[in-house]
Amino acid sequence: MKKVRLWLLVFLCMMAVFQVLLTEELLESAHRRNCFSYETAFRNLRNHNLTKDQVNTFFNNAGSDMEGFCELLTMYFASDCQMTDPKLLKKQVADAKKYRGNEFTEINGYVKSVWSDLLCFPVGKIAGKPEDNVVFENSWMQSRTFGGDRGHEGTDIMASENVRGIYPVYSMTDGVVENIGWLRLGGYRIGIRSPSGAYFYYAHLAEYTKDFQIGETVSAGTFLGFMGDTGYSDVEGTTGNFAVHLHMGIYLNDKDGTEFSVNSYPMLSYLWERQGGALR
Repeated sequence: MKKVRLWLLVFLCMMAVFQVLLTEELLESAHRRNCFSYETAFRNLRNHNLTKDQVNTFFNNAGSDMEGFCELLTMYFASDCQMTDPKLLKKQVADAKKYRGNEFTEINGYVKSVWSDLLCFPVGKIAGKPEDNVVFENSWMQSRTFGGDRGHEGTDIMASENVRGIYPVYSMTDGVVENIGWLRLGGYRIGIRSPSGAYFYYAHLAEYTKDFQIGETVSAGTFLGFMGDTGYSDVEGTTGNFAVHLHMGIYLNDKDGTEFSVNSYPMLSYLWERQGGALR
């Protein structure tokens, strides 16, 4: 009887240990599955729901290192923009790299493409008119109807003086001219592919400063043209269908080559704050 009790006790102890190990494995397995949501991260990458204070916090905690900043931002997007503590984000980054490395790397690559090359706010001051300025707000996916119902895939930088051809437009990044000329929606536009792979789209220009060629290399701060009100027409040169402004869009290509847009407002806000909140 004593031997039976002893074996029963041993069996129960073994079962308890097995139960603990099984529970730990199940919890670890759940953590591996849930430590990084690709779908959530991708959706929030596009929306870029990010305040200037959060940008500053992430940059400061990354030691102004762009690589570290982009990793924090990637994990912030994967948390559905709920986790804002950099220390917690750093721990989650380590887990995501360990358990969901390919998915983390893909989203992080998109984030780096958008942020790594930013150097210059795209609108400059008017010579002899220091009081003139611009305003812009987060208009991401607001309703637009020309050409059919759609969401606004960019940021409109509005002129305080509604006159075409006086506000200079500059390239935000180094890059290569990929598109130039008239578009039905965008009017006179220029598209520049930055070194990290993002496509920067400058639309509704009044005119270009020169005859830019596809494949031509430009630098951040290159004078591209003047802010205008061209577009919303199949007829090249049409003006006056809206107020003078620069539509600034940012696009990426996914791993299959499909283009998608990213909210450009936080990047513009970052550059605007970096130059003191005034035109230069």
